[in-house]
Amino acid sequence: MTAFKKHTRRDALKLGGKGALLCTSAMIGTQFIRPGRALAADALAEGMIGGPTGFAGAEAYQYGPDSPEGRAVEAVKELAGKGQAPSSIRLALSEGSIGQLTKPFPDGAPSVKDLWEKETGVKLDIIGIPEGQGFTKTIQDISTGGGNYDIYSLDYNRLGDLAETGGIVNLDEYVAKHRPEWDDPETGYVGGSQGVSLLNEYRGSVYGVSLDGDFQTWVYRTDLFEDSAEKAAFRDQYGYELQTPRTWKELDEIARFFHRPEEGLFGCTDLRNQGWGYTNWYQRYVSTGKPNRHLFGNDGQPLINSEEGVLATREYVDSLDYHSPDAISWGWPEQYGNMAAGGAAMTCAFSNLPKFLDNPGNEGSKITGKLGSMLPPGRVHDDDLVRRSVLWFSLTASVSTQATHPEVAYLFLQWLGSSKIYSWMTANPSGYFDPFQLANFSDPLVAKTYHDYHVEVIKETVRRIVPTINYPGATALHNALDENLVAALTGSITPEMAMANTEKQWNRIVRRTGEEKIVEAVRANNAAWPTVLDPAV
Repeated sequence: MTAFKKHTRRDALKLGGKGALLCTSAMIGTQFIRPGRALAADALAEGMIGGPTGFAGAEAYQYGPDSPEGRAVEAVKELAGKGQAPSSIRLALSEGSIGQLTKPFPDGAPSVKDLWEKETGVKLDIIGIPEGQGFTKTIQDISTGGGNYDIYSLDYNRLGDLAETGGIVNLDEYVAKHRPEWDDPETGYVGGSQGVSLLNEYRGSVYGVSLDGDFQTWVYRTDLFEDSAEKAAFRDQYGYELQTPRTWKELDEIARFFHRPEEGLFGCTDLRNQGWGYTNWYQRYVSTGKPNRHLFGNDGQPLINSEEGVLATREYVDSLDYHSPDAISWGWPEQYGNMAAGGAAMTCAFSNLPKFLDNPGNEGSKITGKLGSMLPPGRVHDDDLVRRSVLWFSLTASVSTQATHPEVAYLFLQWLGSSKIYSWMTANPSGYFDPFQLANFSDPLVAKTYHDYHVEVIKETVRRIVPTINYPGATALHNALDENLVAALTGSITPEMAMANTEKQWNRIVRRTGEEKIVEAVRANNAAWPTVLDPAV
């Protein structure tokens, strides 16, 4: 099987020319200062013990002593007073996200890093990790006992593999002691405990703290969908009104309608390449059941070699008709560049696509002011519409068992991942940590960065997210599915063969990993699956 290059988000910063992504902090700056408000003084609001200052509205990100942020900072100070805190914490972090911690935002504010160091006296030593090397470097550190990092940050679905190595700390004790309030109904994770299970837990215990929201979100060209001539032509051809698609059938029809490669326009560009594309197969597959079609049964047996699995795979292959001829080799940089050039009617991407492309500061984008976002398509079951998307690549931070002061490392993560600090950080355009908490979606800085039309759709998409595999053997299981889907896309095998081959390989991986372990993980993982349904009409 040919291995196609897996492009990274860092690659996109290097794109030039046609549809270039100009993702720099210069895009978004002083416009975030609320009009009519004087700059905030360098002082905390009454009753607050910490948080940023120096810009209008800073008080929204300040916190009192009995808050997740305040408890974390005060606990670090107490530990330091007892000589039980380190002088520094070594944080391994993907290079493309470092700016959100190190670059001040907005004008007049400190950086996240500077604020932490000022409030706790503990230096934050950030060690940049090139994308694609995080898992390798983490496993090397664990297996060799190198102790190079106190905190690892990796794809959320690596939690199971890392926990089984014994290389990351079970955080339940610290969570109970310091109360991060991730499930707060007003500010916490979307879905409350379900969201916590999705992002932070493995087999019912907390092993990580989410620092990202890579929920795959659908966007479309409003200029095409609202054009009166296009609407009339579509109605004449298909017999119903042109609208954002509610079902996969509608998406396929609308994409074929707009597919005009001779004019430089593709119908849809949700990815089909190795390493990224199968997240879009997931969406088609899991929506074949109500409320979900699972990948594994509670007995650990794969469910994909079925009528539903073949249907999703056949649709996945057939959809190449309205993609680029090079779709199997496209990664997200090509996807973003194409959309920036106005080259697609619809796509499914990271939630930051409008942040980068629908931006007056991005002179390379031809679609500024022409984007909208929509909920994922789905399938009708009885009187309900099952619409599902997936979480993919999202970074979760874990504490190394080699950390000399693991509690302080956790406390930093509680502070950084809290609703106030994370809202402030994710609004910063200097990196790609995306919003995922309820507090983020009601935050004015986040709304300015991600656009008012998009934030509510992101939140509602998060409510409909199913987890990709995040238990032991996740890498091998995903690779098996991935390789068979690519083989089906190239015509080397049929959709039926792709699902049969995947089932055989998954069964071998389950036996090798340990059937009891997988069964326990699958059952615990069920708590993260959504139940929300939409009306069919």
